[in-house]
Order: sequence, then C-alpha cells, then structure tokens
Amino acid sequence: MGKGGALSDGVVRKIILSYTYVAIWIFLSFTVIVYNKYILDKKLYNWPFPISLTMIHMAFCSSLAFAAVRLFRLVEPASLSRRVYLTSVLPIGALYALSLWLSNSAYIYLSVSFIQMLKALMPVAVYSIGILLKKDSFSKNIMSNMLAISVGVAVAAYGEAKYDSWGVFLQLGAVVFEATRLVLIQILLTSKGINLNPITSLYYVAPSCLGFLAIPWLFVEYPVLREQSAGFHFDFVIFGTNSLCAFALNLAVFLLVGKTSALTMNVAGVVKDWLLIAFSWSVIKDTVTPLNLFGYGLAFLGVGYYNHSKLQTLKAKESQKKAQQLADEEGGKLLEEREGDGKKGDAQA
Repeated sequence: MGKGGALSDGVVRKIILSYTYVAIWIFLSFTVIVYNKYILDKKLYNWPFPISLTMIHMAFCSSLAFAAVRLFRLVEPASLSRRVYLTSVLPIGALYALSLWLSNSAYIYLSVSFIQMLKALMPVAVYSIGILLKKDSFSKNIMSNMLAISVGVAVAAYGEAKYDSWGVFLQLGAVVFEATRLVLIQILLTSKGINLNPITSLYYVAPSCLGFLAIPWLFVEYPVLREQSAGFHFDFVIFGTNSLCAFALNLAVFLLVGKTSALTMNVAGVVKDWLLIAFSWSVIKDTVTPLNLFGYGLAFLGVGYYNHSKLQTLKAKESQKKAQQLADEEGGKLLEEREGDGKKGDAQA
C-alpha cells in the first residue's frame, strides 16, 4: 500500500478512535446521571443525601488514584510545589466540590430532562466568567448568541410542568461554579505549563474536593444521618457500582478532552442531553411539555452556532499557524542560500 493509502488508514483510525471516546463518555455520563437520580430521588431509592453521595464518589476516586500513583506506580506524580498546589489545585477542588454538591442536590427537586435543559447555559456562564476574569474579550456577536441561549432556556423553564425554584437555584449555582472551575483550569494550570493525566488529576483534585465537601456535610447531613440511620438502607453493591461509574466517568472526561478537544466534548454533550431528555420522557415518565422542547430547541440552536463559531476560529488559528511555519521555513532556506552564495563569493575572491 502506498503512502497515500497509509495516510488514509491513519485518518480512518483516528476518526474511529474519536467516535469511540465520544461514545464511551456519553454512555458513562448518561449512566452516572440516571444512577444518581435513582439513588437521590425520594420516589425511587430514597437516599436524599447529595453531599454524602458526592463524598463517597470522591473517596473512591481518591483511593484508586492513590493506589495507581503510589502503590502500583502506574503513573508518575506531577512535580507540584506547595505554592502551586495551594493557589491552583485547591481552588479548583473547592469549585468542583460546590459544583458536584449543588448539581446532585438538584436531582432531588427537578426532573432529569429539565436539568439537562438548564445545563445548556454552560457556554453562557463560561464566556461571561471568562470576560470577568479577563480570559476572553467581549464580542457583540458572541454575546448575542449567549442571549439567544438564555432566552431559549428561559422559555423551557417557563414551560416546565414541575418547576421548583429551589431546584433551579441549585442547578444554576452548579453551572456557575463549574464554569468558574473550567476557566480557572485554563488560567491557573495551563498558564503554568502543568500537564495532568486522568489519574494524576484525580490524585490531586479528588482529595481536596473531598476535604471541602466534609465541611458542609458535618453541619447539613451528618446530624440527619446520625438521627435517622435506621431509616435508610445503605446498599454496598449500589453505592460501589455507582462510585465505579463516577470514577470511570472522570477518566473518560480527561481521555475525551486529551485525545480530541474540549469542543468535541461540548458537541457530544448536546447529543447526550437529547438522549437524556428522550430517556427521561419515555422511561422515567417525566413530563416534557411542547414549550419545554421549543425553548430547549432555541437554546440548542444557540449552542450549536456557538460550537460552530469556535470550530471556525480554531481552524483559522490552525491555518495561520501553518502559514507562519511555512514562512519561517522558507525564510530559513533563503537565508541558508544567501550564506552559501556569500561563501562561494569569498572563495572565488
């Protein structure tokens, strides 16, 4: 097979792997969301302790990551100074704890479908916080796009059959904290050249997340668990498999972003949201109104346009980078030729 054929095989293999990573992430994200809903919902398993559930996840992830790094030496730990850990990892861990706590709490009050509709506000939050922290620059076109997404989500909320203000407040808070965490990851870690693989990311972030979660847990859920422990059943099989799914999802997130891009994850997230809405309506029997779907459809178009704009921007930057590399190479060759001609002239003289 010729060179062109080998290149074609490589491209096909890369495409297949990318779709495989996307499929794995969608499956695991779908599974964790539905599983958490099952555990937390009062009408299903009825274990309404979102902080405890999140702490179980983080303790499980911390233990496996510690074993992989320190006991089995599967990966090498990153060289982080105490200052970098305190100023970069700890803030990210704190925001991650708040995001997980609030998002899991929302499942007690809201349907799976409506939560996915509210999550469409993530690009709006990321862009707005990016402007506040001077990571992004203001653009009227992008802001108009963000406004369209917000209007769509507002329409979906207006059409929600089982609207709960407290649940909406919790989910919107989770979106804000998660968006801030994503922006800080770009600012704090990327700017300092820190590269963490999936295992080392959990090794550093999960314990700090667990520590921050312990603070509200002591005041909010521990007293209730202590008084009503006899009334709740803790199934080790359910919580063990649930934690294993959460661990696998954390790995899949880093794998998807590392092997493809954050943009691919955003696009895959839209597909996952539609699947969850369909599942919530057909299997869980959540009420999804036409106004719900119309509003989310508007938000979906806004998110799709936003992802398309980002893709075009990335392509333009990549083209400029290649053009600059070609210009540098041509300049280097021309300089070598001139130096060669100069040496020949000196020899003839």
